[in-house]
Amino acid sequence: MVSVERLSADDRLLLLSDARWPQDVGVVAVVDGGALLDGSGRPRVEAAQKAVWHGLDAVPRLRQVLRVPPSGLGGPYWVDDPSFDLAHHVRVGPELASGDDADLLSAIERIRSRRLDMRRPLWELWLLPGFRDGRLALFVRMHHVMADGVAGVATLATLLSDEAGERPARAGEWSPRPAPSRGELLHDSLRSRGGALHGAIRAAAHPRGSYASAAQLWHGIRGLVTGAPGPVTSLGGLVGPHRRLAVVRAQLEDVEAVAHNAHVTVNDVLLAMSAGGVSALLRSRGESVDGLVVPVLVPVSLRQPDHQAGLGNRISQMAVGLPVGEADPVARLRRISAGTTSGKALPHPSMGAVFSNRVLGALVLRLIIRKRINLLSADIVGPSQPLSFAGATVRDVFPLINLLGNVTLGVGALSYAGRFELLVVADADLHPDVEVLASGAAAELASLVARVIPQRRGRGGQGSGTRRGPALATNFQAAE
Repeated sequence: MVSVERLSADDRLLLLSDARWPQDVGVVAVVDGGALLDGSGRPRVEAAQKAVWHGLDAVPRLRQVLRVPPSGLGGPYWVDDPSFDLAHHVRVGPELASGDDADLLSAIERIRSRRLDMRRPLWELWLLPGFRDGRLALFVRMHHVMADGVAGVATLATLLSDEAGERPARAGEWSPRPAPSRGELLHDSLRSRGGALHGAIRAAAHPRGSYASAAQLWHGIRGLVTGAPGPVTSLGGLVGPHRRLAVVRAQLEDVEAVAHNAHVTVNDVLLAMSAGGVSALLRSRGESVDGLVVPVLVPVSLRQPDHQAGLGNRISQMAVGLPVGEADPVARLRRISAGTTSGKALPHPSMGAVFSNRVLGALVLRLIIRKRINLLSADIVGPSQPLSFAGATVRDVFPLINLLGNVTLGVGALSYAGRFELLVVADADLHPDVEVLASGAAAELASLVARVIPQRRGRGGQGSGTRRGPALATNFQAAE
């Protein structure tokens, strides 16, 4: 029998909203030109394809397509693409006219607005020439159904690493596995239904256990759906098709020093930066922030330490209140830390498990919408050492997260090789001024560095002085 690799409940949940809000995630990277550019500055796409080919064996999903079988044969499943062609996935994009970050982010949005081809493996790597200082920009995107943030970073690190192997790529060395037949799909579906039926019978025979499980599930999501709804602000609205992007660069050393000295986590510092950014955005629009607390969704990884690289999605969500009306940055950080500590103490069930029950899923969805949560924040740990792609050092890596529903703003952060790099994504129609949020986030970190990190003696014994603030830069997508 050919094994059938079905989508998990968490993966299937992502497909539900894909028709309206494409579930693409990815990274924007900047690499040294080097061996990836020819004498005229054009990308050597063959060199990039060869480098990617070395990593494909380590991530079989990159050569698989998603299939939806006819009714009665079970849910969607993965199968090797018999016509896999790397040329469809590693491509050269438009040249950046000005070579700055705004030009790059504008090009990223044009590529992102085109849907992935569901008939092929759901990922792409774009080479974007013309970036400043003779460097090359990369945009790697994949469908969220392939991986969550932790697994996605592990996958992208495999793609953007020369350590995948030095052997030359040979055409024809990979052979696709046969796809399951209708009979095998039916057999697998019946086996799955039998397991579900057996579980239902056991639950009926032991109702106390079922009630306890349901109570535990509700206890896990209670913090996400109960309590007073978020305030009515200009952050609200329904996400449309267009995005506006901004980046914030910081040094990981500064973020970790703030976290260490304030006895909080790096994620708490990111949330404080987000709160400062939202406060600046609302005040720039003439809205009062006095006493304002804005809820934010924070992904919670359900991965075990020994399964960090597995694909698919294993996440939950918790809601944290951001005290954007708090004037003192240190007090704001401590309040955020108290909120995340309380939230993490609760159980966090798989969101797929919650929504697999249609009645419970519909109720939870209605309650989440009622909460008016318009902000998403994700902190992802990346490689601590610089990666090298096709002989070129990867200098910057920014994570691109997705928006849906009424979550109109997202702040993704990735720690990479001593850097802490944010990519803010916003609905372009609702937030054409997203640069204000990015500037506010940068200013918040600078304030925390100045307030929290103690004075240090100067290097080389040359007296003492206040530690310098972080090297920060914010850049924004040009208006279309």
